[in-house]
Amino acid sequence: MTDSLAPKSRTRTGYVLAVAATGVLLVISTLLPWAGVEARSDLIGGGLTDDMRGIDGSYGIYTLVAGLAVVAFGVAGLMGRRWLAALAVLPAGLAVLVLVMFLSDSTGGASLDLGRLLSVEPVIRFGWYAALTSALAATLTSLLTLLRRTPA
Repeated sequence: MTDSLAPKSRTRTGYVLAVAATGVLLVISTLLPWAGVEARSDLIGGGLTDDMRGIDGSYGIYTLVAGLAVVAFGVAGLMGRRWLAALAVLPAGLAVLVLVMFLSDSTGGASLDLGRLLSVEPVIRFGWYAALTSALAATLTSLLTLLRRTPA
């Protein structure tokens, strides 16, 4: 009887641990560059960039708070109440929504293209992609904590 319970417990603990880990990754991703502006000129053979980190704006702060909540739910799940880790789906899902809203607001920026003379355009940086991946992974792993394995 105890042998059939051990794999289920280990599997669910792994998912709960994954919830906490993806929450940590979500928090870290708010410190990375999310967006920037690139200005290039073929005439002078170079360009300039200016990056904005996630926590430099309100969307990043919301994502940071959501990431901290995911970590808190994950840790609470590790302390014995595994069903609490499933509640991490709420802040993780909200983080996905906030990240999509950030993308829709930041792509509205105007770009300037004067051929070879000057080109200025907004860009999305790797930190935003990392945050979106972490938020989606946190959503998925928090839902997976609800799975119950049936003994073979």
